[in-house]
Amino acid sequence: LTDFGINLMRLPPGNWSSQRHWHSHEDEFVYVLEGELTLIEDEGETVLRAGECAAFAKGSGNGHHMINRSGAMAVYLEVGSRQPDDLTTCSDVDMMSTNADGRFVHKDGTPYPER
Repeated sequence: LTDFGINLMRLPPGNWSSQRHWHSHEDEFVYVLEGELTLIEDEGETVLRAGECAAFAKGSGNGHHMINRSGAMAVYLEVGSRQPDDLTTCSDVDMMSTNADGRFVHKDGTPYPER
């Protein structure tokens, strides 16, 4: 595939999918295969069960992530357009990254200190 990528994700109980984030140049789509996830967005929370999906338009500024608040493993597909110019911005923490180099930096572009 060259225009989009798909990840099969497994999220154990109590875990987050990521920091809440949004993409500048990449549409994102998730489809729940098994279990139950709570989608957290700027507008609030939505429970997604097997067979349900959510989509996020590029450049929307709608920070989102999922939390598994159930007692069982959740399995979902994560689909994105994988644009090389994409900038991922985290909503709740001072962090962003680019697809070009994959580095995480502060929102003002300064790098985090080396460990």
